[in-house]
Amino acid sequence: MLLKIPQILDAAGVARAHELLAAATWVDGRSTAGAQAAQVKNNQQLQPGSEPHRELQALVLQALDRHPVFFSATLPKRVLPPLFNRYAGTANTYGDHVDQAIRYLPGGVQRVRTDISCTLFLSKPSDYDGGELVIADTYGEQRVKLAAGDMVIYPGTSVHRVEPVTRGARLASFFWIESLVRGDDQRRLLYEMDLSLMRLRGELGETPELVQLTGTYHNLLRMWADT
Repeated sequence: MLLKIPQILDAAGVARAHELLAAATWVDGRSTAGAQAAQVKNNQQLQPGSEPHRELQALVLQALDRHPVFFSATLPKRVLPPLFNRYAGTANTYGDHVDQAIRYLPGGVQRVRTDISCTLFLSKPSDYDGGELVIADTYGEQRVKLAAGDMVIYPGTSVHRVEPVTRGARLASFFWIESLVRGDDQRRLLYEMDLSLMRLRGELGETPELVQLTGTYHNLLRMWADT
């Protein structure tokens, strides 16, 4: 499921992110890429472990916790701490690649399966030319360039790339999720059912039929979830 989620960060959150990023130290982005991806990766990443990096991670994670669509669409079991990248100048592109299937939480002890890839855009589209996130799916290539504060989620199995940035700078946060429900098709069904339940509840109230359908949703989640 490829889904665009608006306003993960509001205007104040985006402004604070830019303040922190402006004072940050950037390093070669290939440091977090696998062997195949490192051959086509040419960008910069925020130096991990710095104070700006820690504050930015907290900013994004708190925003995710407050966003009901994010939870409904991803059903997160584990969220890898967000990373931050910049595409500008000569470090301006990332060729076709697939994300690593397994990544490690900081400290290298706990493994996380990357079911869902996430990109949170931090630059306004008018601030840069190029830089589209291009995701291959069953309907062909999807080109994504969102407003600052908006996010796209898509299956970690997808081939994707970032087109060259030819003007300005593209700033973003990226991270991965291990979902309670591994299958993308199952997550889509649950998300669509949850959206319909919320709409019907707003229109009709808590009817006996909605109670029954809500039970069906939770029984499906109980059947498919890996806790």
